[in-house]
Parts: sequence; structure tokens; C-alpha cells
Amino acid sequence: MDKFLIEGGRRLSGSISISGAKNACLPILAATLLSDDKSIIRNVPNLRDMSTMLKILKNFGARVQQDADKITIEPKGYKKYIAPYDLVSTMRASVCVLGPLLAKQKRAEVSFPGGCVIGPRPIDLHLKGLRALGVDIKIEKGYIIADGRKMRGANVYLGGHFGSSVLATANTMMAATLIKGVTVIENAACEPEVTDLATFLIKMGAKIKGLGTHQIIIEGVKRLHGAEHSVIADRIEAGTYIIAAAVTKGDITLRNAKLENLVAVADKLAEAGLDIRKVPNGIRARYVRKLKPMDITTLPYPGFPTDLQAQFMSLMTVTEGISVITEKIYPERFIHISELGRMGANIQLEGASAIITGVKSLSGAPVMASDLRASAALVLAGLVAKDVTEVHRIYHLDRGYEDIEEKLTQLGARVWREKER
Repeated sequence: MDKFLIEGGRRLSGSISISGAKNACLPILAATLLSDDKSIIRNVPNLRDMSTMLKILKNFGARVQQDADKITIEPKGYKKYIAPYDLVSTMRASVCVLGPLLAKQKRAEVSFPGGCVIGPRPIDLHLKGLRALGVDIKIEKGYIIADGRKMRGANVYLGGHFGSSVLATANTMMAATLIKGVTVIENAACEPEVTDLATFLIKMGAKIKGLGTHQIIIEGVKRLHGAEHSVIADRIEAGTYIIAAAVTKGDITLRNAKLENLVAVADKLAEAGLDIRKVPNGIRARYVRKLKPMDITTLPYPGFPTDLQAQFMSLMTVTEGISVITEKIYPERFIHISELGRMGANIQLEGASAIITGVKSLSGAPVMASDLRASAALVLAGLVAKDVTEVHRIYHLDRGYEDIEEKLTQLGARVWREKER
């Protein structure tokens, strides 16, 4: 197991490339199972979650070839439909193979998924969407046993306690592509990652309307063919580096990043005092004046993303004044508060809200990463803290940030990886 050591106090500046979006790439890789033909997916980030998904596809019998960030997948003739516990338990997003397996094989057996611990993250909306399409679902010995022989187009409402679900929308949309009739998904997630998946499906021959809206309409077709597609840039990775520019009083240009996919984040940080602007083929984030405290509430897209809540909190810990962060998506997603407190942050938790009183400085300390985005928050705090910060359990980071130490080093940070003793 590895850890990061970070020597804080360095201003970040320069230019880096933003990798392909993890949350778009995973369902797109799963969608290749909908065809017998070869598909080529480009701009695939080199992440542990991608390796897990490719192992799952190989487990089904698909042929997979990897060449840098290009993945070629040929599922022709695959017959298996069981996604075993030893693969699925390591990554929650692996549940997105349910839709393609049901559409193509009419059956699926998928272990309940795992992943990082940020409070309850049920898959009830996935099952609700598939059941609305006529799928018979049983839960046995930790597996989802699904029979899709009676699937047909239907009206599907995917509203949940905390809004729409990206992966539930993806699963339902993929399942609907190869069944008779028209499926209308109401309260669909409209995140750019869902739109990117739909774009790939359309390239494969699917008939889908309503991209980027809360109503997606799918008209089933008899077969899909292979396609080539380049995955969109990761808006969460881009947002993390924008916050890195703010917390270190830096000046960073992010190649390939799309400002239009980060409107809520850019709006809040600009309101705080950061200069954020679109530049040719990217975004530039520049510290120009003392930042102001902020109040934010996480909401489904296009609202402020829950996946940037922890990172934004790190910035507010060293921003003079009182800031409030309210978590509306995952109310228990505050495990990082205690670790930031070890570095000197002043944060009080009241229900689903964190009240942050900015301090003059943080101090380096040994801290423990609890999940992917909390890991990034601790790295950001380490970049601005006095002395050296040790971030343990960085395998979480390897699930979602490609070459993070190399990119930070390019920008002038002092970050290195060591083996845990």
C-alpha cells in the first residue's frame, strides 16, 4: 500500500492536460457489450477502476486490447452473464453492466457492488428502472438475479430521495436500446457523462432523444453495431485542479477541460474572487485577490457537484470568514472533516451542513483517506499546509485521478509516493 508525502507552501502554476472522465468511461465501456462488433474507445484514463471494468468485460468473454488511452473491445460471441463478487465488490460503477447484459443476453447475475464508503448509496433506482421495463429481479446470496425475457418499452420515473441517478439512468437507457417499443425516462440525470454515453449509443445505431434533459426517449432497435468514440474530459478532475489554483494562490491552465460543464463551480469560485475563464482548448484559473467565504449546496447537475464538495471544503478552511457547505446528495459525505481537523481546520458539523471558520494556516499531519474525493481534499490541504503532510490509503486516488503526483509536480508541487511501512 502506498502513501503520499506533500511538502506544502508552493504556489502552483503552469499547464496540464485533463484526462478522460471516469464516470463517462465506465458505462461506455459496459455499453460495448450491446453489440457483437468491435468498438474503439479513446481518451480512456489509466485508472484502477478502468482496469476493473476491463477485467469484467474479459470475464464475460469479450476480447480487449489496450494501447495507451485507446481500448478496442470485441464482444462477439460472448455468452457469460455473471459478474462475480471478487470483481464487482471493488467498484460500485460495475453495476452498470446490468443494462447491457439484459438488453443483449436477456439475463444477468451481478453481485451487489462495492466501492468507497460515503454513507448509504443504494441501487434501488437501478432496480426500479429495470423493473419498469419488465425485468424480473430477485436478490439471492448477495447477487442481483435478473430475467429480461419479458422486457418492453415503458414510461420510467427515476426520481429518488436525493434527485436523479447517473448510473441508474445509464442502466435503464442501455437496457432500453434493444427492446421493442418506446421508453421514456422521466427525471433522468442530465449530467455530461450521461450525454456522452447517449452520444456513443447513437453512434452504435441507437435511437435516443432528449440528451442533456430530464426526459430521455429511447426507441428500441433490433441490433447495434460497433463504433468509435472519444470520452469527454473529466469535469471533476478539472474542478479539483481549479480549486488547487485557488488554495495555492496559483495560475493553472487545464487543457481539454470544458468550462460549460463546470458552470456552478466556476460561478461560485468567481464569486469568491478567483479569475476563471475559457481559453483555447481549455480553462485558465488564476488567483488575483483575497478570496471571500462562501455558502454552497450540492445538487444534481447543473448544480454544484457533490464530487467537489470535499475539495471545496479544503479551500474554505484557509479562507478568512465563515463558510457553509450543505450536502444534499449524500448527507453523510463528511468523513474528511475529522482528518482536516487533524491539520488544524475549524469545522463544525450540524446535520447535513458543515460550518467552516477559516484559519490562517494548516499544519502538515498524518491523515487517512476515506474515499476518492476526500483523498483529493486532503491532498489539496497538504499543498497549502506548513511542513509535510502524509496522506495514507491513496489507493482511493488511484481509482479516480490519473497521474495525480506527476501532474501536481508539473505545476510546481512537491509531492511524492512512498510504500507504507
